[in-house]
Amino acid sequence: MKCSYLAVFVGLMGYVDSAGTASAQQRFERPPKKQITVIGAGVTGLTTAITLQEKGKYQVTIVAETWPNDHPKPHYTSHWAGGHHCTAAGPERRGPSPAESVQDTFKVFWEMSEAGHEAQKAFIRTPQSEHYFDGRGHPRVPETIPDFKILPKSELLPGAVSGISFTIINFDPTVYLPYLHKRFLAAGGKLAHGSIQHITQVIEGGSAVFEGRAPTPPAAVIVCAGLGARSLGGVEDKNVTAARGQTVVLHAPWVHFGATRRKSWDGIFSYVIPRHGGNIVLGGTLTKDDWYVPAHCTLSFVAPALARDCPPGARRDGRAPTVGDLYPLIVEEGVGLRPEREGGIRIEAEWVEANGIKAPVVFHYGHGSSGFESSWGSAAMAVELLEKVLKNETGSSA
Repeated sequence: MKCSYLAVFVGLMGYVDSAGTASAQQRFERPPKKQITVIGAGVTGLTTAITLQEKGKYQVTIVAETWPNDHPKPHYTSHWAGGHHCTAAGPERRGPSPAESVQDTFKVFWEMSEAGHEAQKAFIRTPQSEHYFDGRGHPRVPETIPDFKILPKSELLPGAVSGISFTIINFDPTVYLPYLHKRFLAAGGKLAHGSIQHITQVIEGGSAVFEGRAPTPPAAVIVCAGLGARSLGGVEDKNVTAARGQTVVLHAPWVHFGATRRKSWDGIFSYVIPRHGGNIVLGGTLTKDDWYVPAHCTLSFVAPALARDCPPGARRDGRAPTVGDLYPLIVEEGVGLRPEREGGIRIEAEWVEANGIKAPVVFHYGHGSSGFESSWGSAAMAVELLEKVLKNETGSSA
């Protein structure tokens, strides 16, 4: 008899416990994450997607035709970046708060370049000198730039009218982009391989239309299409054009300095950018409305400048390098088409309809040659705009 009472009591307790648990689960169950689709997997798309995904309240999917681990292509410009975060040496930037976005990104890169950071091998800090060959002098310099000084005339290259030096952060995009890719996935982000013809495809069906699943309209779309913004249906921004750049990568681990010769603020004679693993990047070119993809003979115009400017510490056998010395050191050379935009970076939001389905679209592109330099600051601005649009839609926090 006691056993039967005990059984009933245990059963009742189990019922109460399960009901209480279910009730607690209902009380504390988190609302479903908003589905966000990002178009484009260059440095802008990846950084924006990470910024959103790591907030914890969005499920972000990137839809892209080209990824960091794909064979390099000229229109996937991120692979061909030099690159360095040259906050003290660039031209005046246009667009929404560009100087702020560049400074915010510099802080992130400086932290990433610290020893022990998981992205540290993508970065190296080196002394940098900038030599200007027109009367305009160097641009306004942020107070936070490390080790900044104005070069005395005795240290200027022949023909230069002014110059500056400072500590710069160089990065290797072939290491940094895979790091961003991995970080996005580790945060729970998703990927979909697809060639988007019009943004309404994504508004109506989300990333699912590229994954063989039933259409799932997202809560919002962010367009980080880079050069593709010129031809992507629903965007077709003719202010976007190619600014052709060409570089050559050499293995020269004895070079531990960075240097740039600038004819003007938007015309580069030549530059040397060391990378973490012992490679250096020589360049470069910046020609707007130039869509020519094959590489010209890069060394023919870079080598003379390098030979002329090469400091004693970088000379081999006591002499400056010649073209013949450089050819055996070539790792790769190639062309990237920077997504230049008349009017500067575009960070704007619009509501777009596709067959009765409406969604906010944030346009985030047009960074030109400053895609890496402004990446984290620009991504924060785009995400802030998206959350403001979503908040206005619902009348509550996004």
